[in-house]
Amino acid sequence: MLKQRLITAAILIPLVLALLFYASPPVFCILTAGIMVVAAVEWTLLMQVRHLWARFLYVMLMLSGMFAMLFVPTPLIFAATFFWWLAALVLVLIYPRGSRQWGNSVLIKGLMGAFVLIPCWIAVNYIRNDNQGIYVLLFVFILIWGADSSAYFAGKKWGKTKIAPLVSPSKSVQGVMGALAYAVFITVLAALLSRPPLIIVISAVMLAVVTVSFSILGDLFESMLKREAGLKDSSNILPGHGGILDRIDSLTAAVPVYALGGLLLSIVFS
Repeated sequence: MLKQRLITAAILIPLVLALLFYASPPVFCILTAGIMVVAAVEWTLLMQVRHLWARFLYVMLMLSGMFAMLFVPTPLIFAATFFWWLAALVLVLIYPRGSRQWGNSVLIKGLMGAFVLIPCWIAVNYIRNDNQGIYVLLFVFILIWGADSSAYFAGKKWGKTKIAPLVSPSKSVQGVMGALAYAVFITVLAALLSRPPLIIVISAVMLAVVTVSFSILGDLFESMLKREAGLKDSSNILPGHGGILDRIDSLTAAVPVYALGGLLLSIVFS
């Protein structure tokens, strides 16, 4: 399993970097939309939709929603997404209580998929198209995926106190602390390269900590839906990693929150 993960990662990382640095904005937008389409197909499995026509209909509705969101002000999208993830936090914390209200509803789980995937796609393209956006988005990827690895190793070494054992038994408070420590470290390290004023460094560290906290929530939320659907992985298209959703679950919550935080900080320091 570890060998498969390493081989897949060795293939995916150069592809992601090439897409990030060399794709034109329209090409980047279209290709990332394609990734979200695959994620939407996987989401139909979380919805427990089996009929091909129904899965196709859901993907078409998601594409329509993505196109429609291009005409909605991005601050409004990011603010609404922030409150959606606060609601998702409640669902995770009380699980399995309350799951009877949404667990058997294809409509509700379909709407959840829209709230999870569409804002993430909007945020990724919003950040990438901003000033120095390629490097900012690269930092976000390093922040989130590095925090995920840090949580894994810290949890494996010291993890004793489970944060949501009925959702994801492997997640621990110690793992979360490891992820947050990494967030502080990598943000301070990045700040040393440009030496901004101390207040900006402190603000960036706070934003990184909040972003990583939401990335953990994104992971837990998908784990909750997989548990409800009786699935181990969202699919098996990435050997050793599972599906696209299994790779971007942390990003779905983290990237819109980071984009919102960046917007607010730009207003404060403008």
